[in-house]
Amino acid sequence: MQALYVLTKFGTSRFEFVFTNLVKNSPRLFTTVQAVHRSYETSKLFRDLKLRGAIIKDKQLQILPQEHVFNKVVGVWNLSSDQGNLGTFFVTNVRVVWHANLAENFNVSIPYLQMATIRVRESKFGPALVIETTPQSGGYILGFRVDPKEKLLEMQQEIQSLHATYSTSPIFGIDFSVEEKAKPLSELKVPQQVEDVEIVDEEEAHDALTAYYAESNKSSDREPTFSETLGLAVEKPPEGFTLEQLWSVL
Repeated sequence: MQALYVLTKFGTSRFEFVFTNLVKNSPRLFTTVQAVHRSYETSKLFRDLKLRGAIIKDKQLQILPQEHVFNKVVGVWNLSSDQGNLGTFFVTNVRVVWHANLAENFNVSIPYLQMATIRVRESKFGPALVIETTPQSGGYILGFRVDPKEKLLEMQQEIQSLHATYSTSPIFGIDFSVEEKAKPLSELKVPQQVEDVEIVDEEEAHDALTAYYAESNKSSDREPTFSETLGLAVEKPPEGFTLEQLWSVL
């Protein structure tokens, strides 16, 4: 039968998982996993910090699905180098983006999902907006300078507010619809089936067993007879008892 093979790796180890579908001729197992994996791969900018990505075109931010730009600030310095780089800052409902004015490919996209702290602190360039990312994204410390200081504080408050809103209701950039509704548990329950058990009369079985052992010291064997139950020739049971009675004792 058809099977879904999933090849994975964790650290230096590699694993292989195999899943089979009990519903024959149904492609749902394959199409569903492939569709979800494709959605995951194409929505990484909602979750991952991106450096020097193809996110700017003609000095305009390439908008993601469900993304809305709330603020665009020009004249923002990136303090990642000794001299700083002048560029443009975008604030959206899922991330903040900065790019250099002279080189669009020199940029950074920071989703709210990867932000650990957002604060203003002093630097050698003066007051700066500092965004620290989570260890999962590399633990970057990114500094930006905005003049005047009042505008810098407004940007900090705006980003903190949008970060809090995103944390309450995150956006991952995936739309989906449920085609089949799961059946309620009451419809999935199967009534327990108890097989009929034949109860052997213990007194009758004991009598048959007693008679059988009483004949064990007989001087000669009884004549053989054919047992339809066993399909064999057996010694004739004692008088008044059947082979079925002796068999039920076991």
